[in-house]
Amino acid sequence: MTQRQNISSGGKWEAIIGYSRAVRVGNTIQVSGTVAADDDGNTVGVGDPYEQVKYALSKIEKALQQAGAHMTDVVRTRIYVANIDQWEEIGRAHGEIFGDIRPATTLIEVSRLIGPEMLVEIEAEAIVS
Repeated sequence: MTQRQNISSGGKWEAIIGYSRAVRVGNTIQVSGTVAADDDGNTVGVGDPYEQVKYALSKIEKALQQAGAHMTDVVRTRIYVANIDQWEEIGRAHGEIFGDIRPATTLIEVSRLIGPEMLVEIEAEAIVS
């Protein structure tokens, strides 16, 4: 049986809601939806989707590192946005990290995210080779 590794950020909501920042089973890592909120729950980059993507991706990178992976192992991202008209700024920030890696990616507009100042939420899937 393949061992399961739950990765925690230490955030209070993980225990309350019952989720992990990331889960690794075998060579596959799933990273939960990640927003631009700091350790105190404050939104980073209020009003700036570019900065929110960059911050969320830095949190994803930390989770991947805890799981023994790197951004180069990412094969899929899903980007949920509050305003699809901001796709170019969001895409530019994503492309600065993943331009050479080029994971499969989906960009989806949703009616809202968990906080009114949050413009972007990103999930990632990685396969460690």
